[in-house]
Amino acid sequence: MKVGYKDLGTMPYKECWDLQQSYFDSRLEIRRSGVEAADCGTILTVEHPPVYTLGKSGKQSNMLIPEAYLKSLGAEFFHIDRGGDITFHGPGQIVCYPILDLGALGIGLRRYIEILEQAVIDTVALYGITGERLEGATGVWVCDRQADDTPRNWRKICAIGVRASHFVTMHGLALNVATDLKWFTMINPCGFTDKGVTSVSKEVGRSVDVELVKQQLVAALTKLLTDE
Repeated sequence: MKVGYKDLGTMPYKECWDLQQSYFDSRLEIRRSGVEAADCGTILTVEHPPVYTLGKSGKQSNMLIPEAYLKSLGAEFFHIDRGGDITFHGPGQIVCYPILDLGALGIGLRRYIEILEQAVIDTVALYGITGERLEGATGVWVCDRQADDTPRNWRKICAIGVRASHFVTMHGLALNVATDLKWFTMINPCGFTDKGVTSVSKEVGRSVDVELVKQQLVAALTKLLTDE
């Protein structure tokens, strides 16, 4: 079944959150009405001005600087209704919000999160990066491998946090492409104190075209969703 796509360009977090909510409410209404929809939902992509978001199960203590100082840097802060802890969104990062009816797609929430992870793994592989899953830590990770294949120096390249109600999803993933990683030093990213953060550009050691990665990510995600 078809999945729609819309690129929002650059948009402030609250404005985009409200837009997400309107898409989410519309999709819920379609589902409740029992009317057969023309598609399973829409993938939204966006870049946000600097903003920190704290999920419903997150800890305020994982924000390491006062909110007043954060605002002086030109960043915002929001408590939101997704799963997960604290993360950062900003320029050079692809944020992807799929508003989807999982029932119409015929998949469950766990499988949906696996698809989000796999889409990122497939995308970063195009740049020679081995993205991995890490038990107990949702998202996509990169690590160094020792001679005996033991992993070390885990660092997150993509955060994932989802909300679902009546099989309809919102929120999604944030892939660091050319993000200024200094912003992550002001938080314990996703609540971790023993792991780092990275980006596609940092891993490959050169500037990477964010728009190209965005196209590749949406293509990978759409294919995985429609192949189910």
